Order: sequence, then structure tokens, then C-alpha cells
Amino acid sequence: MTNGTEDLDNLIALMAKLPGLGPRSARRAVLHLIKKRSLVLLPLADAMQRVGATVRECLNCGNVCTTDICEICNSEKRATGQIAVVEDVADLWAMERSQVFKGRYHVLGGTLSALDAIGPEELRIPKLIDRIKTENVTEVILALGATIDGQTTAHYIADQLPGITVTSLAQGVPVGGELDYLDDGTITAALNARKAL
Repeated sequence: MTNGTEDLDNLIALMAKLPGLGPRSARRAVLHLIKKRSLVLLPLADAMQRVGATVRECLNCGNVCTTDICEICNSEKRATGQIAVVEDVADLWAMERSQVFKGRYHVLGGTLSALDAIGPEELRIPKLIDRIKTENVTEVILALGATIDGQTTAHYIADQLPGITVTSLAQGVPVGGELDYLDDGTITAALNARKAL
């Protein structure tokens, strides 16, 4: 661009870092925001500033929220003895969209990966084991993607939980599939058809 557009160039560069946006899409998005300044740009900037200042990780499960403990962990209605273990917050949100699961969650923050030097201590696996010891947990549902790393993580967690019923999502989750990209019906079918490991 020409001189005097450093702020616009910076905004486009930042937008291009978002998933699904490249430089061209980012330019189109920025132009749209500018055209809709009062309807979209200013409210978006205000909302992003508020979220940036207030959002944090739930100290219990790893969900994102604006309080120390999220609404799901605080809800007495969710204390069913079931914990669904997910890779990241996007997977938690995908399961919540299905409105089938009424238990609580545990966000790992990734999966085990020897290539990337991600072991149990880099994830929230020790916190999961602590929760199972202190909460009235009767079933752990491993709702991890059907990837090699996801399945490796699921088997590792199952091995760490003797005496606890451990199940995993069943049919409906394709090999190589990630929960965030599945439709609500597929998640519902997979959750309802879970099986013991």
C-alpha cells in the first residue's frame, strides 16, 4: 500500500494470521470493516478489547471464561459423575452445541506428540488425574479426535485411570476427524454410541 497506511497494513497483517484468512481475505475483511465502521468495526474493537482484558482459563477444566471457574464447572446440574476429556476449547464448544452431554469437561490443551516433545506434563493430564481423585467421577469419556496423536493420548489416559470406567466416542467420528468440524448429529451419534476401551 501507499504511505500513511501503516495502521491498515498492520491490521491486515494481523487479520491474515487468523485461521482461514490469508492476505487477500484479510484485505477484504478489513475493507468491509471500514465500510461498516459504526455497525461492525467499532463494536468489534470494543468487544475484542473487553475479551482481551477479561477472558481467562477456567482453573478447574481449562474452558475459557471471564471468571476463575466457568459456568459448566459451577453448575450443580452438571455434576453427573461424567467428565468428557477434549483436546481444546473448540471441541468443548462443539460438544456443547449438540446439547446431549450433561456432564463436565476437561480440556487437555493438545495431544501427546513425541515429535513435538509434548508429554503429559505439557498437557493438563496431571490436573485430570487430580480431579478424578477429588470429584465424584464414575466415567471418563475420551472425546479426542480420531488421529494418531488423539488415540495415543486416549490410550495413555486410560492407562492412568485404573478402577474408573473409561469410554471413548464411537461411530460417527471419521478417522482423522476433529470434533470442531463435525456436525451436531455426528457428535450426538458418537457420544451415544461410546464404548469402553
